[in-house]
Amino acid sequence: MQTAHKNQEEILAKLRIEKLNPMQEAAQEAIHQHSNVVLLSPTGTGKTLAFLLPIIQSLDVNCAEVQALILVPSRELAIQIEQVIREMGTGFKANAVYGGRPASKDRMELKHRPAILVGTPGRVADHLRRDAFPVKDIQTLVLDEFDKSLEVGFELEMMEIIALLSHVQKKILTSATNETEIPGFVKLKSPQILDFSDKGDSSLEIQLVLSPDRDKLETLVDTLNRLGDQPGIVFCNFKDSIERISQYLFDHEINHGVFYGGMEQIDRERALIQFRNGTYQLLLATDLAARGIDIPELKFIIHYHLPNSGPEFTHRNGRTARMNSEGTAYVLQWEKEELPDFISDLKPKSGRVRDVLEGITAPKPLMKTLFISGGRKDKISKGDIAGLFFKQGQLEKDQLGMIEIKNDCAFVAVAAIEAKRLIKSLNNTKLKNKKVRITEI
Repeated sequence: MQTAHKNQEEILAKLRIEKLNPMQEAAQEAIHQHSNVVLLSPTGTGKTLAFLLPIIQSLDVNCAEVQALILVPSRELAIQIEQVIREMGTGFKANAVYGGRPASKDRMELKHRPAILVGTPGRVADHLRRDAFPVKDIQTLVLDEFDKSLEVGFELEMMEIIALLSHVQKKILTSATNETEIPGFVKLKSPQILDFSDKGDSSLEIQLVLSPDRDKLETLVDTLNRLGDQPGIVFCNFKDSIERISQYLFDHEINHGVFYGGMEQIDRERALIQFRNGTYQLLLATDLAARGIDIPELKFIIHYHLPNSGPEFTHRNGRTARMNSEGTAYVLQWEKEELPDFISDLKPKSGRVRDVLEGITAPKPLMKTLFISGGRKDKISKGDIAGLFFKQGQLEKDQLGMIEIKNDCAFVAVAAIEAKRLIKSLNNTKLKNKKVRITEI
């Protein structure tokens, strides 16, 4: 049984949000009034909060079973939504289940049922086959980034899951684009469609950067050097390309992280943590980073390879120029390369690197990320960690960056020049009565 139920004003205050944006207000009203809702809104506009608020208001505090199921296409999005629910401080339990971590961990958490379960289709289907939790109390189903989760690769699991959820009263589908036909097995009858996909006030500029060579590595390095020290993503289509480009960037002293599907889950999570906290200003990634994941506001993205479709181009570009902000998408184009219609129709500006860019220096690391071997289960808070680094570590305020706390560990960004000293002075220190290891990742 849940122990608390905070109202919306308390939740927004905890999240430090003064008011909902027009999309969130419209979504909240539609979800309350309609059984089937399709929400289309650009990346970065707050769709997660838009559907979580009405879901939480509908939960029964006296029910000890799973009441809402949120299906997502990636592990990172599952983790992110779970984290948002925790930060809302509603008193309702939430858990994320996904491939890449031991199923035994899931089973332990599911023994004490969450009110909201977030998961990838494969892992959720596996738990349902094993009767890990009953489905009779699941009243709400969310398909977040549905254009991705309804693709062929997930289709069988999605059909299996939806067929089992016979008691669902409300279905909510979200996406940044309106390019996917919703399959009949979703059983979405007369949905209320909220289309905010072209309502943002962002200002996205698309620039073609011409490369004299088919291999665009030199043009990429020149582009990054001219862009200077600002956060951005370079998108590639293949894991092998990322590995080759990454080595080339390191050879040219451009600090960066990498993020793609073939990485171990722990490495994927740490790459995003380091990107969020400023250890890396640049991320080299596949389309896995194009949607859903929690990353900072970006100044630019670069298409080293073009995606195969217009919707994926839109999702990539949604990483920059979010609502009420500006950003630039650079397309590296070999001079003899023909552009697909979804780009040429947008009539982007064209030129060589020196004509379209100005900058001074390549990105340099300003922060380092430290690992702490204690987390939420040890009752450790962000304030405890900040106190340790300020008092015993003698850090100045501007030398301590983002702190992220997980269940069994934490990560903290510190000024790069202080990292080694801090490890030496703070490693094996007690934090909330627990001796913690502190190392650099």
